[in-house]
Amino acid sequence: MKTSHLLGFAVSLLATGTSYSQTYSNFIRQTQYPSGVQWDATVAATGSQLSALAIDPGGAKFDLWTVLSTPLTNYLLSSVYVGTYIPVASVTVASADTTGIIPRTRADKPFTVTITVSGLRSGATDPEPSKSVKFLRHVQSYGATGTGINLDRTQATLLTQSSITTNGSQTFTYALTSVPGANRAKVRGEERFSIYSLEDYQAPESQIDSKFIQVWPVTDAAIAGIATNDLIKTTMPQLTLTHNDIYPGGTVYTQIYKGNPVLGTTGTVIEGSSWVNTSELPESKTLVVPGGKYDRLVETDGRYTIETLISTPFGIDRLAYVSFDVNRMIEVNGTFTTIE
Repeated sequence: MKTSHLLGFAVSLLATGTSYSQTYSNFIRQTQYPSGVQWDATVAATGSQLSALAIDPGGAKFDLWTVLSTPLTNYLLSSVYVGTYIPVASVTVASADTTGIIPRTRADKPFTVTITVSGLRSGATDPEPSKSVKFLRHVQSYGATGTGINLDRTQATLLTQSSITTNGSQTFTYALTSVPGANRAKVRGEERFSIYSLEDYQAPESQIDSKFIQVWPVTDAAIAGIATNDLIKTTMPQLTLTHNDIYPGGTVYTQIYKGNPVLGTTGTVIEGSSWVNTSELPESKTLVVPGGKYDRLVETDGRYTIETLISTPFGIDRLAYVSFDVNRMIEVNGTFTTIE
């Protein structure tokens, strides 16, 4: 048998772990070329081990899978192809969100892709697969409410393809995702970046490495029960707080402060208005807050603002706000006379 350093590298992709309640298991599938013989090995979240089969002259492919227990879902995290003269290559995808076990970003945020290639040759007699590799970018939408579960990835759209003929690292920055969708703030899907070897007589065109990043929509919210420029003369009204597409791991909350709306203001969080999305997927949530939960926060008359915000790895964003006036002063009109 032969120890594969690529096997160890693939397993280490799971080292980030997850703080959420879902349970994951991991395995690596080794496929031999040209025989097509396969072998599956259960692996831990980190570490390395001997490959199950000796590497044949045609090479071998190692696929790293993680399996989510509920709902039962398989995710292909990485694929590595090892051959006698096939170049070594790796793909790394990164965003400001480093909290998930699966790389992800938000529809309005950038991400980077770094590709590293070594072992490319340039001699006149060197085999063609040793001189060049292909770099492919695929995009695929999950649909309006999809989650990527049971997704047929053979239906992904090839967006770009190029050849790499030199060794070294290159980093590409994508300001926004190219996952298709009319409302760019609400697209959901994934982008996959892959490096492929060239076909030759020993093995077909094979994926040397591949990584994908999930793209989730921007959260939106609405505040009902009170409207802009309302005049409150008695107790505060009941609020209905509607949140759509809360980003995985995101915390939504609603605060109140005196004055007109100003971004970045720190107010007082209204009791019963906070909720944390502990899922790996976007969630929607409606919260009802009785007026008594925040009436005591309105101590004096004047102008007030109520804001709904979300905290994510990308920072704090205001989702909705309403400004209103409070005037609880009791005025008595009348006269006072005396009889002497």
